[in-house]
Amino acid sequence: MSSSPNVIFVDDEQHIRAANRQTLELAGLQAQVFERAERALPLLSREWPGVLITDIRLPGMDGLELLERAHAVDPDLPVILITGHGDISTAVNAMRAGAYDFIEKPYPADRLIETVQRALDKRALVMENRNLRVELMANTALGPRIIGHSPEMRQLRATIAQISDTGADVLVLGETGTGKELIARSLHEHSRRRDRNFVAVNCGAVPESMIESELFGHEAGAFTGAKGRRIGKFEHAHGGTLFLDEIESMPASAQVQLLRVLQERTIERLGSNKLIPLDFRVVAATKVDLREAATAGSFREDLYYRLNVVTLHIPPLRERRDDIPLLFHHFLLVAQDRFQRDAPFPAQSEITALLGYDWPGNVRELRNLTERYVLLGEQYGWSLERLHEGTQAGQPRTLPEQVECFEKSLIVQALAASRGSIKETMTMLGIPRKTLYDKMQKHGLSKDDYKA
Repeated sequence: MSSSPNVIFVDDEQHIRAANRQTLELAGLQAQVFERAERALPLLSREWPGVLITDIRLPGMDGLELLERAHAVDPDLPVILITGHGDISTAVNAMRAGAYDFIEKPYPADRLIETVQRALDKRALVMENRNLRVELMANTALGPRIIGHSPEMRQLRATIAQISDTGADVLVLGETGTGKELIARSLHEHSRRRDRNFVAVNCGAVPESMIESELFGHEAGAFTGAKGRRIGKFEHAHGGTLFLDEIESMPASAQVQLLRVLQERTIERLGSNKLIPLDFRVVAATKVDLREAATAGSFREDLYYRLNVVTLHIPPLRERRDDIPLLFHHFLLVAQDRFQRDAPFPAQSEITALLGYDWPGNVRELRNLTERYVLLGEQYGWSLERLHEGTQAGQPRTLPEQVECFEKSLIVQALAASRGSIKETMTMLGIPRKTLYDKMQKHGLSKDDYKA
């Protein structure tokens, strides 16, 4: 039996369960049957692509309560009710409350199969629409901010699209300059909290003596110099998102209070005994392994596990070198607009230099270099070839890998120069349309990413 059945069937009569299971399986459907609703309920989820069939009259939890509990899991889950003659009016009312259909006993096998097939078709459509919405968010809504075609960045965008509106606390792990605050802002902007405050705190930049006041606020007279009430960052983030950067730098005393706030979602201002309930989402960022820091005793283990609901890992730029030309072009356009300067796209030798550099400062370093390139012109551009001098070289690439990278960078440059025009790109590269499309598909490129 499949661990993910098409149909879950609930009835307290054994002969009815056996007969309907056989009917469903003869129709090519995987069925799992239960005597009680309580046993079926744990198998239901938003990701389950099946149909629930239940008798109304059951011991313990009845079919109507099972319908209500199932729709609490997923309002779009199709639930078919099995009714006796005296339950028809009840079933009609249940349909008004969201049941997919009801079947009156006794019923022929083809009536059951027809109803189940229609419900499965509807469920498949719902699941497909959900997947399309997630994909649309991943590829369009987040695309202008989180740039890259590498598998790691595609997966990162997809994960952000899945969790952005859940409200779950998130831990972002990445080296300096990889864009941790950008991830946090994307989570905020694509959630229902987008109209409330996004509050960023660098835990490493706040003096230890001030961090409790900074985070939780204080009342007048709470300490020497506290002349008036001050609203802390948590309170300022009520209804929105609090971004705690460099969380590994937070003092131990503040870690204890942060753990309590995360668990209880309430704060006390310094100098006050009043609990203030708050609604906020915490996105914490770190450049170190917090599990190792907890083992070493420099970070609270219980706080690590409380923060580690969902972890997003941002790969360093040296691990996604194929994204470098696209990022460079993006920063080039931004810098040209910001400084009102024109600058040519670098020659292939310079792109090769960009690809061969390890980028210890990651995306931030690439952006800064691009801005200098725009400000200082081609004279600075020629020095791009010397980027790798004096740095630790990355793992050497094989000839086929270098050829693939060279080919992709040429296509990226042509798409960027033509602003996504396939016709102009074909002309610039001197290749037929089908060849261009085949190579774009191979490298994961889309013309839409380069449109003006």
